[in-house]
Amino acid sequence: MLDECGVSTDDAVKSLLDTSCQSKNTGEGNVIMKRSRSAVAVALLCLGTLVVAQTSRRVAVHTGHLLDVKTGKLLVDQVLVIEDGRIVSAGAAAEAKIPADALRIELPNATVLPGLIDAHTHLTMEPRFGYDQLALSVPRETLIGAKNARLTLLAGFTTVRNVGARGYSDIALRDAVNAGDVPGPRMLVSGPSLSITGGHCDNNMLPPEYHSVGGGVADGVEAVQHKVRENIKYGADLIKVCATGGVLSMGDNPQASQYTLEEMKAIVADAHRLGRKVAAHAHGAEGIRWAAEAGVDSIEHGSYIDDAGIAVMKEHGTYLVPTLYLGDWMIDNAGLTRLPPPLLAKAQEVIPAARKNIAHAFSSGVKVAFGTDAAVYPHGMNAHEFAVMVRLGLTPLQAIQAATMNAADLLGWSGKVGTLEPGAWADIVAVDGDPLKDVTTLERVKFVMKGGEVVKNEYGK
Repeated sequence: MLDECGVSTDDAVKSLLDTSCQSKNTGEGNVIMKRSRSAVAVALLCLGTLVVAQTSRRVAVHTGHLLDVKTGKLLVDQVLVIEDGRIVSAGAAAEAKIPADALRIELPNATVLPGLIDAHTHLTMEPRFGYDQLALSVPRETLIGAKNARLTLLAGFTTVRNVGARGYSDIALRDAVNAGDVPGPRMLVSGPSLSITGGHCDNNMLPPEYHSVGGGVADGVEAVQHKVRENIKYGADLIKVCATGGVLSMGDNPQASQYTLEEMKAIVADAHRLGRKVAAHAHGAEGIRWAAEAGVDSIEHGSYIDDAGIAVMKEHGTYLVPTLYLGDWMIDNAGLTRLPPPLLAKAQEVIPAARKNIAHAFSSGVKVAFGTDAAVYPHGMNAHEFAVMVRLGLTPLQAIQAATMNAADLLGWSGKVGTLEPGAWADIVAVDGDPLKDVTTLERVKFVMKGGEVVKNEYGK
C-alpha cells in the first residue's frame, strides 16, 4: 500500500511513517525526519513523492564508480559495507563480504565520493545586509539555521564548520542536530566571533544612543583571554576571530589589521591550550601575516594575501579558506538583497583583488580548505565554489580534496570525515558523471547519506 507521501511501504514501517511524514507540502520543499534506532530505525525524506525508509543498521552501497580522493583514481564497481553508521569495508564488488541482513543500495550509474565539507558557513544567517538584519531575534536566527542546515545537508555537505553566530545560536543548532531533533550536517561551531570595538564583527549599524555591542567584542590581552574562555564555557568547538576589517560591515577597512599581534597570540594560546582551533577572518595583508605568526589554524578569505603572508602561512602550515563564489552572487544580486551602497562599494573593490591574490596563493602552494561563507548567498548553493576554485588555478581533484581530506585535517577530523576508508563515518554523496572532468557535477548531488542513513536519493533503491 502507499504511505502518506505516496510510496509503497511495509506495515512495520508504515506505522512510523503515519506519524512522521506530516510536512511534505510545506513551502520549504524537502523534509527529513530521523527516528531513534531501536528495533526499527527509519530515516525518511519527502521529495515530492519520494520517501527513503531504512530499517537496517547494516548497509551495502554498490556503485559503478568511486572516487578515491587521496589518489585521484576513479575506481570501478565498488562496494561500501556500513555498520552502525561507519564504513567497515570498501573495495571491489567481487570481493565484498556483504552481511545477509544488510540493506542494499544500488548506484550502478553514479560516481560516489565522501560527503563534502564546508569549513566556512553561517547557518543561522541569510543574505540580509544592512539594517534588514537588525529585525531578527536570536531565537528567529536559530530557527532559520534549522532550515539552512537541512538545505546544506541535501546539497551534499555532510559536515560544516560554522564560524560566527549571534547569541550562541549555532551551538543550539549543533546540539539539536546531534540530538536528532532537526536534520543537518555534522557541525563544529564557534559561537560569537571575537572583535575589537568597532571592528568587523562588532555591531556598527546603530547610532551611539543604542549602545549596541557585538557579543564577541573584547579589547586587550586580558579581555580576549576571557572571551575565549567564555565561548568555550558555552560550548564552542573552535574560536573565530576577526583579525582585519571586512566587506559587509560599516565603518571599517578590509585592509586594516584590527587585533594586535600580542592580542592574537593570547587568543591562540588560550584556545590551543584548551583544545580548540582558531579561524581568523582576514582580508588585509598585515592581518593575515600577524594571524599566521600568532598560530591560527586557518585564514578565512585572504583577499589581500601577499608573498610575505604566503611565506608565513607555509612556514606554520596554516590553511587558506578562500570564499570565492560569493563575489559573483553578491554583486549580481545587490539590488535584490538591498546591499547598502557603502558595502557594495567595498565589495566592488575587494573582490577583483581577492581573485588575483588568491590565484597567486594557489600557485604558490598554500594549503587550501574549502569554504563558502554561505549566508552571503543562499544556503544549498555551496558547491558553486568548486568552479571558481578551478578557474583560479586548482585542478578539479585539488578542489575536491580541499572539500574532503584537507578540510577534514583542518577540522581535526581526519579519518572520520572526508574519506571513504574503513573506520570513517558513512557520509557519502553520489553524482552523475565524472567530477574530475566536470567539477560542476557537484552542484547536482543526487544521493546523500549521513552516518549510514539515506537522507536523499534521486536514484531510487
